[in-house]
Amino acid sequence: MSVPVGASTRPDGDAGGAHPLQGFSSADESARLIRNYRYAVERMMRILGGWIALTPELSAKLLLGRHVWDNAQHADVLGKRLPELRALAQMSEPPNAAFVAFMNAIEEPERPDQSVERLVGVYRVLKPHLIASYEDHLRRINSVYEPPTERILVRLIEEERRHVAAGSTILRHLSAAPGLAERGEAWRAQLEELLGAAGGVTGTGLPAPARLDSPPSTPALNDDPHQFIRLEQSPTHWPIPEALERALAGFGAALVARDAAGLGRWLASALLAAGSPAARLAGLAPKTHRVVAFAKIGDKRLIKIRLEGVRAAGLSGAVTLLTRWALTADGWRVEAVDAVGLDLLPPA
Repeated sequence: MSVPVGASTRPDGDAGGAHPLQGFSSADESARLIRNYRYAVERMMRILGGWIALTPELSAKLLLGRHVWDNAQHADVLGKRLPELRALAQMSEPPNAAFVAFMNAIEEPERPDQSVERLVGVYRVLKPHLIASYEDHLRRINSVYEPPTERILVRLIEEERRHVAAGSTILRHLSAAPGLAERGEAWRAQLEELLGAAGGVTGTGLPAPARLDSPPSTPALNDDPHQFIRLEQSPTHWPIPEALERALAGFGAALVARDAAGLGRWLASALLAAGSPAARLAGLAPKTHRVVAFAKIGDKRLIKIRLEGVRAAGLSGAVTLLTRWALTADGWRVEAVDAVGLDLLPPA
């Protein structure tokens, strides 16, 4: 017998004498809720991944990249729980069409100047709602027969709380310009209205809001949002290892000289195998180069290089490269490079 969500499970309660081990839902109902959670988490993972290339601010870009991976793990662990509830593995299911419309609205901001709206939708609406829903589930779960679901939800709550804390820090940083905070709040109100109309992630109504004013109980490894913010700033000196400084000088000199062979020396073999990045980089032909941001992330070094006087494809101006350097057996090498700032105009 299935007991409606929220019904009493006491023998003398509203559930009509249901067995105490029935819990607040049957196995089928528990599987449905997990499919609902997984739909939101999987969809969010794909949205975050799609936004990385659309987001110019490095702090937000790094935040999204880190949390794509975490949410992929969340979707996987939820999907693996389903067969234990006599359901198909790795299945996602929205509760109704209105929740699909809410997720479509979350994904809607795609312009480069809409980073605030992107982060507001995920870190001030969707993730707080998921935390509240998981907490509500835990309050009513029967821990006698569903400890696996209980452990999964406890993990997801803790990690989503860290995500919200990090996202809020980046949002405060990005919302400092006049009018952006107000714009973010207006977008938040629109999304919350859609979320309420959908009845939340389970379609059964919104749970009590989660309290997010206390910090997460454990810090996230290598997930310091303040370090992401520092990447966008330009101090006068960075703690760059001497060998890496020499590599940067050689890399920059090869760019200015349009020396594809010289550039190839500083690119990791895996990057060279992916195509012909050296020739494309040499084609930028900048007049000058300078480091404008540096950060240590684990054993990697993320370095932004500003190229001035670029002339490419009939355009001129400046390009900012985001490079990721790794220490290999051959010394420091670039293992990833991406153009994150393009200020190119037709020549006068």
